[in-house]
Amino acid sequence: MSEHAPPPPLFAVLTEIGIIAQLSRAMMESVAEDGLTQPMFSVLNHLLRVPEPATPLALARAFQVPKTSMTHSLSLLEKRGLVAMRANPQDGRSKLVHLTDQGRDMRNRTIARLADHYGGLEQEVDMARLAALLPALTELRVALDRNRP
Repeated sequence: MSEHAPPPPLFAVLTEIGIIAQLSRAMMESVAEDGLTQPMFSVLNHLLRVPEPATPLALARAFQVPKTSMTHSLSLLEKRGLVAMRANPQDGRSKLVHLTDQGRDMRNRTIARLADHYGGLEQEVDMARLAALLPALTELRVALDRNRP
């Protein structure tokens, strides 16, 4: 029986990130209210982080999903009052997506619930070491974003 060579470091890191993403998605969706899904939460979070409203097409590109998928998610968010679609003053044919106060509150409540749920992890994971990983993870994200297919 032959031993397998370990995967290259980049592949191993991306594999771990993928597994972490799956686990964190399941946890987020288990604590979210009103059937909020991870993709919907991600849109709320993005709109809070990025100061300017975005078009549905720009959001679809940012999340690398088909425009129809983003339009569906935005429709669900709008029906719940979490985002508002307004005419784009620069282009009358498109709309701009704005985060509502209700959407901001939903995002913040979800993060608070996650913090409560994740509280025990602080006993299992060295938070200082985790914080030290952030610059390298940010560098990896920026490089991946710059090299999108």
